[in-house]
Amino acid sequence: MPLFKYRRLHRRKHVKSAPTGAETTSMQDELSRLSQTVAESANKKAFETEMKSFLSLFTRYLAEKASSKELVWKHIKSPSKDQIVPYHQITTETDPESLRKLAVLKVNGGLGTSMGMTGTKSALEVKNNMTFLDLTVKQIEHLNTTHNLDVPLILMTSFNTHEDTLRIIKKYADHELRITTFNQSRYPRIVRESMLPCPKTADDDKSAWYPPGHGDLYNALFQSGVLDQLLADGKEYLFVSNSDNLGAVVNQRILQHMIDSQAEFLMEVTDKTKADVKGGTLIDYDGSIRLLEIAQVPPEHTEDFKSVRKFKIFNTNNLWINLRALKRVMDNGGMELEIIINPKITEKGEHVIQLETAAGAAIKHFRNAHGINVPRSRFLPVKSCSDLLLIKSDIYSIENGQLVISPERMFSTTPVIKLGDHFKKIQQFQKRFKKIPTIIELDHLTVTGDVYFGRNVTLRGTVIVVANEGQRIDIPDGCVLENRLLSGNLNMIEL
Repeated sequence: MPLFKYRRLHRRKHVKSAPTGAETTSMQDELSRLSQTVAESANKKAFETEMKSFLSLFTRYLAEKASSKELVWKHIKSPSKDQIVPYHQITTETDPESLRKLAVLKVNGGLGTSMGMTGTKSALEVKNNMTFLDLTVKQIEHLNTTHNLDVPLILMTSFNTHEDTLRIIKKYADHELRITTFNQSRYPRIVRESMLPCPKTADDDKSAWYPPGHGDLYNALFQSGVLDQLLADGKEYLFVSNSDNLGAVVNQRILQHMIDSQAEFLMEVTDKTKADVKGGTLIDYDGSIRLLEIAQVPPEHTEDFKSVRKFKIFNTNNLWINLRALKRVMDNGGMELEIIINPKITEKGEHVIQLETAAGAAIKHFRNAHGINVPRSRFLPVKSCSDLLLIKSDIYSIENGQLVISPERMFSTTPVIKLGDHFKKIQQFQKRFKKIPTIIELDHLTVTGDVYFGRNVTLRGTVIVVANEGQRIDIPDGCVLENRLLSGNLNMIEL
């Protein structure tokens, strides 16, 4: 008898029966076989729980695929004024006692592979020899000591980062905060051709598995027991953000607005720029607020989605959640978040798919949920070495773990920085800068090709450095470039 009997697919109360096609049955059989490869009984129970959640997601994916269920574009509207509240309109009067009910969660499952990292991304040194995690700890420790609080830090790890994170956080043992970690789910990648799981055993290589996106936050928080523990500790509100967003600091005004407006869920959004056209956005869909990701958009409407005319804001993934409301939702059957299909090609050249969900999509499950249009300063992610150069520069200083724009900067906006492929990996980035240039007066920097920067270089205005193929440019120590185009033949042109 298969381990995953069909009747066990029903996700409590509100989920209707799922289709029983050949693909579902085959997946059930394979997951049952995988479960038999788990040796220890305690691990087996946890593994089976994860596989049931995966099977539920997979079955829903097949059902939606069979029914060609997709968004009806004409039903999508820009959010109404009451669905997105400008930050400057929310309360300025705050009660420090509200902070006693707060916990902070960082999504800490990323490896930073796009920047050439192999370990936990949050362990990358980003400023003054401090890592993402160092800065977060410093922020919350300052909050706790200033107001005599016990705001805990929760880290949601993935199977890629869990052991590394446990090792790293030992150095915070003497700090004024409690750190709790829990591991998000581990799902099997699906072979596109056969629609069967990649792994052959539960201990198969990490490349056969994937963490199913930050939308797994709610299920993992619930299944791990961390949600119940937070409620038992008197915590009522959870501030969630990505660990690489250095602008995501606790904001008392937003917390107070959440309490005053009785909102069960808040999403921080900010105005789009050309760099943000692919970011998820809030929409009005048949009168209810929803998150729309680019992966859900029909190909013929991709350009409409990227336009700032209809969709002026995007999701920062800074989320505020009422924990009692979350407990209610999970007890009543959980969430069916929109499925994001993420195709991948393995190192062996095999085409696979990953079924993922986004944390912000939960907004539709909560009462009085809405967006807050926050200043851009609350969205400072480090996704590339171009972002890292900006953070490491003299544009920013650190106050109690928080990045602050230097008062010497004449403009509130930060410069646009575009580093080419030679700077893509962190090792190359570090090798090509003897020291981070002074850019306090920089507006725009583009660097292409084999370029190296010496010490005490100053960049002002618009600077473009282009090394042609086969050529190398070394910017000498102490060099000042202001409104200059420097090309491969070492000609300088004033811009």
